[in-house]
Amino acid sequence: MKTLIKNGMLVTATDTFVSDILIEDEKIARLEPDLETDPDHLVDATGKLVMPGGVDPHVHLDLPMFETVSSDDHYTGHKAAAFGGTTTAMDFVVLENEDFAHSVNLWMKKAEKAAIDYSFHMNLTQFNDRIAKEIPSLMTMGIQTLKVFTAYNGRLRLDDGSIFKTLQIARDNGMLVMAHCENGDVIETLTGQALAAGHKTPEWHALTRPAWGAVEASLRMAAMSAQADSPVYIVHMNAGGEVDMLKYARERGAKVMGETCPQYLFFTIDHLRRPDGAKWVCSPPMRTEQDNARLWEGLSDGVLQTVGTDHCPFYFDGTKPIVYEGSEVVIPGKELGRDDFTKIPNGLPGIQDRMPILWTYGVGAGRITPNQFVEYTSTNPAKIFGLYPQKGSLLIGADADIVIWDPEKKVKYGAAHSHQRTDYNLYEGWELTGYPEKVFLRGTLIVDGDEWKGKRGGGKFLKRSIGEVL
Repeated sequence: MKTLIKNGMLVTATDTFVSDILIEDEKIARLEPDLETDPDHLVDATGKLVMPGGVDPHVHLDLPMFETVSSDDHYTGHKAAAFGGTTTAMDFVVLENEDFAHSVNLWMKKAEKAAIDYSFHMNLTQFNDRIAKEIPSLMTMGIQTLKVFTAYNGRLRLDDGSIFKTLQIARDNGMLVMAHCENGDVIETLTGQALAAGHKTPEWHALTRPAWGAVEASLRMAAMSAQADSPVYIVHMNAGGEVDMLKYARERGAKVMGETCPQYLFFTIDHLRRPDGAKWVCSPPMRTEQDNARLWEGLSDGVLQTVGTDHCPFYFDGTKPIVYEGSEVVIPGKELGRDDFTKIPNGLPGIQDRMPILWTYGVGAGRITPNQFVEYTSTNPAKIFGLYPQKGSLLIGADADIVIWDPEKKVKYGAAHSHQRTDYNLYEGWELTGYPEKVFLRGTLIVDGDEWKGKRGGGKFLKRSIGEVL
C-alpha cells in the first residue's frame, strides 16, 4: 500500500521546505519534490503544512486517584490525542508491590485498547536495596525512564538520598530520571494549617503549594543531577523561577532538561477562585501572570526543551453522565472535593488541546517559530526518550506518523469540539487559527477532518533505547 502526499510545505525542528512524501509499509519511503509514482492513495497538501506527528511525553490514562480514576483510558485519550495531532503518548506505570514486571504487565493490559503508539515511564515511589538491584531490568522491558517525587509525603515521595542513589543507578545503565519538583514538607505543613483554619476552597490548593517550593526543589534536583553526573528531566515546570534555575544549572554544565505544559502558560491562581475553580486543580498548581510570561520566555529563548500535557482528566461533575461514542458514561470527578480542596482529584484534560493551542497562541502570536513548535511537541520528546528518528521526524525510514496541518482553519474550541472524555474544556470558546486536517499513524489515516478512522488496539507499544541529553 502506497500513499503519496503531494505539494506540502514540510516543517521540521530545523527546516521548512516544499516536498512530496511517499509512504510505503508504514514508513517514509521517499522524500523529494515532484515525485512521479503510481500510489494507491494520493493526498494533495497544497497550501497545507506537513509535520511529524506529535509526541506527548507526559500523560496519565486510566489512573486511579482518591475514590475514582482519570476519565480517559488508553483508547479515549489516544483518540483525543490524534484529533489534536499527537500520534505517540507516554504514560506512567504505578509501581505495585515493589514488582516492576507485575506493574508493567498491569499497564500493558490497560493499554491493549491503545489507538496510537505508546510507551511507559516507571513511577519510582518506593526504594530499597532490592528495588535498586531490579531497576536495570526495566531496560529489557523497553522502559528507560524513572519518575521520582519530592512531594506527596508518605505516598509517592523518596528522600533525597534515595533519589541520589537512583540518579547513580540511572547513570550507570543509560537511564533517565524524571522529577516532580515541589517541597513536600512545606506542603504538608501549610495544608494542615489551612484545614485547621477552615480554608477548604480550591484556591487553597495553590496557596498550600507555594512556587518557592517548586523553585527550590528544581534547583536541588539539578544539584543532585550534577553531583551524580546523571541527567534529569524536570516535568511540568510551572513557575518562572524554575526557568531561571534551569538556565542557571544548564549554563554550569548540569545535564538538566525542562518540560512545561500549556496550562501553565495561560492560567493563574485566579482561575481557582472562580465558582468552577476545581476545574483548574492540578499539581503543581497554577501560578501568576508573571510566571506565565517567564515560561513563554523559556520557550522563546530555548531554555525549556519540551511541552507535554500532564493529561489527567476528571469530570467536573461526575454525578452526571456524558455521551461518548453513543453511550452514556459516568465517572466520579471533582465533585468529590466540593467541600475540601484536598479531596479534589488532581488533574486536567489537555492531550488534544496541546498542539492547536500552542500553534495559535505560540506560533500565531509570534512567541515561537513553526520549527520550535515541532521541536517542543515532537522532535525533542522523541530524542530525549529514545524514539528518534523513528518518531518525531520526517526522514526516510521513519514511521510515517504525519500531520497535515491547515494553518488557516478557524475553530471555536471547547468541549463540543474535543474528544477528551470529560465534561469540560479549559479553553472553552477560545478562537483558534490553525488545526490538524489529516493525521496518519504509521501511514494509516486515523483522523480525516472531523472523522475518526482509527481503532481500538491500533496502537503499538514502543520499546525505547537510550535517549539524548539536549
